[in-house]
Amino acid sequence: MNVPGSLTAQLYLLAYDPRKERVVTNYRIPYLLRAAALTDLLLMGRIADDDGKVRVVSKDRLGDPVLDGLLRQLAETGPKPWRHWIGKDGRATVRAVRDELEAGRWVKVELRQPFLIFNRSAVRVRDTRVVKRLAARVADALTGPVSRVGDRAAALVGLAAAADLGTVLPRAKRREHKRRIDQLAERGGPAAAALRKVIQQARGASSG
Repeated sequence: MNVPGSLTAQLYLLAYDPRKERVVTNYRIPYLLRAAALTDLLLMGRIADDDGKVRVVSKDRLGDPVLDGLLRQLAETGPKPWRHWIGKDGRATVRAVRDELEAGRWVKVELRQPFLIFNRSAVRVRDTRVVKRLAARVADALTGPVSRVGDRAAALVGLAAAADLGTVLPRAKRREHKRRIDQLAERGGPAAAALRKVIQQARGASSG
């Protein structure tokens, strides 16, 4: 069974909660998907880390609306810190990833109107075996030989852990595999560490 190729799509699907039978998003998800998109571009050779800033090295399109849109934004603005881009336009990125997955028939968006004014939606995964396969990749990366973990799988684990994505990495598992997670996060590039800092700042701002 195939799974979506981008980290943004994979992490969105990993936010699926089988108990609630829908994708559950919280304030961390927009930051997570922005960090994932940056990591996708990094692993595909479109951007690089330049002393803590994101620098575009190739403007060649990838054929992915989410990634191409971000790449264009990066090129137009110029080098800025990773945290800047992770904290920018996150909600729009969530919608774009959801729409891309819906167009590919990975998910189904069900509109609801429990109130008279506000529309709400629930996102359901059409085939939950896709989520299980992605979760298995995370489990394999945590328990198998580090040398056999690819950069994309390493980034997947590092980003999920940085965002406290409990649907695939609950707190107990993060504590159990903390050393391995740190190793994998470092291999995945600068976005995971920057993501953790952005979320800490957002949490502090909301509590303050």
